[in-house]
Amino acid sequence: MDGQLPVSRDTLNRHLAGLRIKDPGTASRREIRRLIDVLESATGIRFIRMEMGIPGLPTPDIAVKEEVAALNEGVSASYPPAAGLPGLKAEMARFARLFMDISVRPEGCLPTVGSLNGSFLTLLVASSLHAEKDTVLFLDPGFPVHRQQARVLGLMERGLDLAECRGEALRTALEEACRDGRVCALLYSNPNNPTWMCLSEQELEIIANVAQLHDILVMEDLAYFAMDFRSDLGHPGTAPFQPTIARFTHEYVVLFSSSKAFSYAGQRVGMVIVSDDLFPREFPHLGARFPFTRFGDALVLGALYAASAGVTHSAQRGLAALLRAANDGEFDFREHVRVYGVRAHAMKRTFTDNGFAIVYDNDLGQPLADGFYFTVGWPGLSGRQLVGELLRYGISAISLEGTGARRTEGIRACVSLVREDQLPDLDRRLKLFAAEHARTAVPGAPLKRAT
Repeated sequence: MDGQLPVSRDTLNRHLAGLRIKDPGTASRREIRRLIDVLESATGIRFIRMEMGIPGLPTPDIAVKEEVAALNEGVSASYPPAAGLPGLKAEMARFARLFMDISVRPEGCLPTVGSLNGSFLTLLVASSLHAEKDTVLFLDPGFPVHRQQARVLGLMERGLDLAECRGEALRTALEEACRDGRVCALLYSNPNNPTWMCLSEQELEIIANVAQLHDILVMEDLAYFAMDFRSDLGHPGTAPFQPTIARFTHEYVVLFSSSKAFSYAGQRVGMVIVSDDLFPREFPHLGARFPFTRFGDALVLGALYAASAGVTHSAQRGLAALLRAANDGEFDFREHVRVYGVRAHAMKRTFTDNGFAIVYDNDLGQPLADGFYFTVGWPGLSGRQLVGELLRYGISAISLEGTGARRTEGIRACVSLVREDQLPDLDRRLKLFAAEHARTAVPGAPLKRAT
């Protein structure tokens, strides 16, 4: 059977050894990416690449033309304001009102070097708000790099698997996790990376209530803005709006990415939205690390300026143009990325038709939305084992173990780099996989958790 596969065991093992990867099931996304680059070069095989959450759509011309115009005007010769260009800040505040139904002053709308820069800087400030608080609570599964950021900053970590405490049960789980007073920040994504579960407004209100009770900073990652394609989101000034914690609490930080919803990944420009009440709030303990005690000053003049001194001038202009076009109803950004949902639906169907099972398969009793990610497993194999086995079939992904998931019996699959012309090949390779692994699959048996 091995001779029919895109990658032989000998070839795979040789390159794993060469890259010093002991177990691909525990390797990072970057290690898997490097391995696949090497395997594609060595074998000439085009992989079905699901390991990286990299946007796969071209940037809208609106942003490109504005950036070119900005460069032609000579903006590259001057530093942009660290807190952001006034035009971009105004459009972000307007975007929040039109697509999130919230009111925030432009002062609290801050461009960052991608959303990840925003989360890192916010975690840094959050860890300095109170002397006794040194722990970040994650609603898992989640983006592995967020946990990496917490470790780099020397913060303690806690996690709740969201699938195990949906609805009112979330309140009890959060109260238990926060009871000792050590949690300084609570971080989650909505839609969730990687399961694509979406928090309900009831759950967002619960999070807000518990955070207020324990004075915890809520960090909401909206990297996949309006990409719950089950709802008709994305019309400026018209309900339904993107669900957000901002409608249930006066103190929050929202992380906004231009990479996914706007296909503007390469220029590394995102935004942090700080609520009007939080931005001027005084935290005396901030003075131990920063020469400021106001939250907004510590974030902008302390953390942001020290880390990057601002975001590329022309990239800010490009994002401002995209936001302005969306706000004016001239650019339907959601329709631009709807292909991800279509692709996810087709890929999930291909996996399940060939004997695989969706790991996180329920969203408050409703079928999951189709979006940027999904989770999938094979009965009889742990997620760690599945990553290694799929490599021989020219399919790459990462194990759920690296996402903080309690359900480690599967993989995270990203749809963005899989082209429509690869779907027949995906089906062919999964049929080969199913034929070789049929003996490990027991109909109706639960997926295997890692030991």
